[in-house]
Amino acid sequence: MRPIKVGILGAGSFARAFVPLFKAHPQVRGVSIAEVMPERRRAEAARAAVTETYESLEELLASDCDAVAIFTQRWMHAKQAIAALKAGKHVYSCVPAGVSVEELAELVETVKQTGLTYMLGETSYYYPSAVFCRDMWRRGMFGRFVYGEGEYLHDMSHGFYEAYQYSGGPDWKRTAGVPPMFYPTHTMSMIVSVTGARMTRVSCLGQVDQSGDGVFGKGLNQWDNPFSNETALFRTSDGGSARINEFRRVGHWGGRSVRLSLFGTEGCFEEQPEGDVWVNRAREVTPLGDLLTCSPSAHGARDLGEKMPDGTQHDFHSGMAPVHPVWRLPAELVNKPTGHFGSHLFLVDDFVRACTTGLLPPNNVWAAARYNIPGLVAHESAKREGELLDVPDFGDAPKGTALLEDELAKLAPPTPAWTLPKPAYTGKSWW
Repeated sequence: MRPIKVGILGAGSFARAFVPLFKAHPQVRGVSIAEVMPERRRAEAARAAVTETYESLEELLASDCDAVAIFTQRWMHAKQAIAALKAGKHVYSCVPAGVSVEELAELVETVKQTGLTYMLGETSYYYPSAVFCRDMWRRGMFGRFVYGEGEYLHDMSHGFYEAYQYSGGPDWKRTAGVPPMFYPTHTMSMIVSVTGARMTRVSCLGQVDQSGDGVFGKGLNQWDNPFSNETALFRTSDGGSARINEFRRVGHWGGRSVRLSLFGTEGCFEEQPEGDVWVNRAREVTPLGDLLTCSPSAHGARDLGEKMPDGTQHDFHSGMAPVHPVWRLPAELVNKPTGHFGSHLFLVDDFVRACTTGLLPPNNVWAAARYNIPGLVAHESAKREGELLDVPDFGDAPKGTALLEDELAKLAPPTPAWTLPKPAYTGKSWW
């Protein structure tokens, strides 16, 4: 396997968490940074001890990097990914993959034509709850899928104002008013990655913002979007249903801002602040706190609500949980600082392994489309006051495509890395 050189596009606070991880990976031969803002470019290069820098995407694409990792503003990702793929570079993209069905269609087609690796850096894929539910699904513990809930409860005052001001400049409100359902991958991926089904139809309602801060409202942002909260109900391709909440004005804090609940005919998982549980038809109730709780942050924040000096929340820097498959990580990464509930290390390793082996990563372009497109259609439904709309689909990866997950399974220990705790109690029938 030939090591790769990775070019980081965008030098904001999120990229800052990933540069050291790419540098540490044994199959990465070098890292460069491209950033249009000179002072930020110099500062981040010095912070990360990166000596090779570029002023633009075009300069980066003309360099000898093998892959581009995109950490720019969210509506730029698809066009930049397409340009990188056409320039012969593998692509790691922060979420979302795109902000229109048309550009996502072009992205999928470009991956097909180039044969290069594209991977969406969806952090929720490796949240402890998602890892747990995928394992339980493979063991057949859910039975048939009935219903799922994905929620992203992130009030604007919980770090979003600072983030948009940092990335958007003086005109930051024009981009801060992005429709909540244009950022659906955190919630959508947690359900789709467990069951393997896709969203087929949707009805969505939006709540018109009344805060008066000039972010959400007709004529106030580049999407002419008035909604700060959106709720969507989906039909799934396996006959079940799912509800997705994307809230940016909500008086809620506790546990993870991205949460999953999944109900099957045999067992169910529910994620609430400090109260993750597994329940089943035998009326057994199993608390999962010890299994799904991440290790303390190495950055010194005292609690989940505390902001770091750069405005990011504590969960941005949280460590790993016992349920995480640490056995599959290169030794060089295991003790590196991670974040978003342990996900950063696994995402970097997935991408590098996919580039160096040619295997298809879990969050490939076809999965990325299924995480993104339902939200885009949901917002259109909200603009039509809940009209039921079909969700288009771009299919699966070509038949016979070798999967990275199959290769990683060969590294698994002979016995399961974790076992389900004993039930805390068994309920009794009251009917």
